[in-house]
Amino acid sequence: MASLHQAIINTATRLQGGPTDFDELLDKIGDRRFVLLGEASHGTHEFYRLRAELTKRLIREKGFTAIACEADWPDSYRVNRYIRGGGPDVDATDALGDFKRFPQWMWRNADILDLVGWLREYNDEQPTARKVGFYGLDVYSLHASMQAVLAYLDKRDPNAARAARERYACFDRFGEEPQLYGRATAFGLSDDCQHEVLAQLVELQKHRRELVQRDGIFAEDEQFEAEQNARVVARAEEYYRSMYLGYVNTWNLRDTHMMDTLDALAEHLGRAGTPAKIVVWAHNSHVGDAAATQREMRGEINIGHLCRRRHPAETFLLGFSTYTGSVTAANDWDEPAERKTVRPALPGSYELLFHETGLPKFMLMLDELGEAAGGLHEPRLQRAIGVIYRPRTERQSHYFETKLPDQFDAIIHIDHTRALEPLERTPEWVRGEFPDTYPTGI
Repeated sequence: MASLHQAIINTATRLQGGPTDFDELLDKIGDRRFVLLGEASHGTHEFYRLRAELTKRLIREKGFTAIACEADWPDSYRVNRYIRGGGPDVDATDALGDFKRFPQWMWRNADILDLVGWLREYNDEQPTARKVGFYGLDVYSLHASMQAVLAYLDKRDPNAARAARERYACFDRFGEEPQLYGRATAFGLSDDCQHEVLAQLVELQKHRRELVQRDGIFAEDEQFEAEQNARVVARAEEYYRSMYLGYVNTWNLRDTHMMDTLDALAEHLGRAGTPAKIVVWAHNSHVGDAAATQREMRGEINIGHLCRRRHPAETFLLGFSTYTGSVTAANDWDEPAERKTVRPALPGSYELLFHETGLPKFMLMLDELGEAAGGLHEPRLQRAIGVIYRPRTERQSHYFETKLPDQFDAIIHIDHTRALEPLERTPEWVRGEFPDTYPTGI
């Protein structure tokens, strides 16, 4: 093991926090068009900050013009309007105002606020063709996306808006909770709305050319936004209808939708002839190639896996890891954000292996491992903290097995990290996590 530690030390690039930290990484990325940036948790400051710094360099030096996130399309599109100089929002805080659904801290946090401000300042100095956009890839925004489609048609075609309202009225009896729709249709208690949502998507697509011809070339972005919202409605209907049929099915539906959205976005942004270059921000579990992990045994796929296969020469996957520190996460879904202690990594994990090198911050190019190649290709545990962190069941809840060099093209390890700072600090977050011995103090 000592020789493996030394081999990692000899191979690693130390990160000093200076302007040249990512020089080697940018050289390795080269001309690739899809750079997927992971995170080992949804609530770690260092992951967000480093992704932001790398993203800025990709924009300035490599000509990237879009950031696509593990976030809802309509919420993200409000940010997109703001950073491109449109919409009613007067500052970055306002532009993040639609991120209201749990877990809002993923996007309403200090690091994203700084990035959105930087993007607006950068875009203000750029011609239209070089302005950077901000987009969401996720599938959850059933009702928000329906409302966006209707708002678009109200402006463009009132008759089409009335027809769309009739189709989407299929969901009215379930209120604002899509899980109720999923339960009712899965157990045969109600007819589904599949026909209606697909018909609405097809109707929008059918009239794309005449709408653009009537309203001009600048209507293309609004039409694309509306079509994408209609796609979200169609895929969300399928997602919630499938929730009670098994986890793998919904996971694959979600990641396939995110990859399809990434491809649709690339096609739209590249319609003038210059291929689009897009940075993706998502969790390691979405970014790292699922074929290199035990998830493949369950039949799971993800964005990293799909992007490598659809764009094999144009994809770069970067993962992140940490050994210990603090994290912003909840105890369960829809519960308040807390500032929790990240327990030291388990034996047999990549995180512990990296900790034992004694290097506080480093990067590994996983296709240039030298003497470390053999040891790192052995299957090991990897930790994944999402929006929920359950340290008392950490092995079952947060670890899976992977072969790191096949999962990512590069990995950045930050040995000690701290919690992401939400814009809305809950009492639980301010207080921090009680020690395990509370209230006795023993």
